[in-house]
Amino acid sequence: MANSPRPSDRRVQTACLLILTLIALGVAMALLRPVLVPFVLALFFAQCLTPMIDLQIRRWRFPRVVAVTVASVLGLSLLTGVGFLIGASVGKMSQPENLARYQSSMHQFMQRVIDSRPMRWFGIRSDTATTGRLLNIPEDATITFLSSVVSETTNVLSHGATVLLLLVFILFGRHQPRRHRSGIIAEIETRVQRYITLTVLISFLTGGLVGLTLGVLGVQFAALFGFLAFLLNFIPNLGGIIATILPLPIIFLSPDLTIASKLLAIIVPSAIQITIGSLVQPRMLGSSLQLHPVVLLLALLFFAMIWGVPGAFLATPLTAVIKIIFEKIPATRPLAAALAGDLDPLIRPIEAEEM
Repeated sequence: MANSPRPSDRRVQTACLLILTLIALGVAMALLRPVLVPFVLALFFAQCLTPMIDLQIRRWRFPRVVAVTVASVLGLSLLTGVGFLIGASVGKMSQPENLARYQSSMHQFMQRVIDSRPMRWFGIRSDTATTGRLLNIPEDATITFLSSVVSETTNVLSHGATVLLLLVFILFGRHQPRRHRSGIIAEIETRVQRYITLTVLISFLTGGLVGLTLGVLGVQFAALFGFLAFLLNFIPNLGGIIATILPLPIIFLSPDLTIASKLLAIIVPSAIQITIGSLVQPRMLGSSLQLHPVVLLLALLFFAMIWGVPGAFLATPLTAVIKIIFEKIPATRPLAAALAGDLDPLIRPIEAEEM
């Protein structure tokens, strides 16, 4: 009889099989992106609307059909308003007079940079050749960028009908939930719904404060930047940084803003992002996800690579679902602990085999 494999050999085989399985799942998710992305987005929106539906059923005694209809209409109205906001802002940005004004501001800014004393120290003079090379900003590049933005927005909205159809089927096909449920599905729904509810509230607070601040200071497209701050707050760690950087070109190139207004338009939103992201959000979310920041960053890169922008927004809840599933399977509980930043369950068995 052949000797049974040693525990260390079984561990290596399990690790290899797990790696191959993850690679196969990644390839399958990338190939099935046209189907999986609308379905997962529909599930995400269903979890967003579930608290509103439950509130209508339990407090106001609405029939489930009426509650789902009201929540769907409100959600659709909100998405429609956001779509009009994005379309109006992009259209206003692409107007020739706005492009000419920002281009003129860019020329003046570059001219001041060239005429500054540090540039003279490096031997850069404001002659005709240098000015022509540095200040020549092609309009085609700006128009191309705006066209790509419009194309990406149209592409996202084109999948909205599929997401809406799946959302309707999910909401109307769901039975009345029982109280005090148990099991892996109930735990997944509880944790993910708590995360989504708190993140929506925190993101709404962040976007509202950022948009209000920029609007008071007179920054153009303040409502759009506030909405982007709300949206990007769903991306952990990097979302706040991107939301702070996005309005900088408009702030710097706005000729109507004073230097004090420009400084406040940079400092105040940055302070809002830092305060909410570092103090408010961790305390409110607490241990609802129990995921290490490095794991969140890797998940963000992975899902953004295979699913694009929707994958970046869905990375955190999907990783939380994976961790909960790992916790329920005895063989993968060490991996669940590793996702939370605890590597002891992975190290202890190896140390025990070496002794």
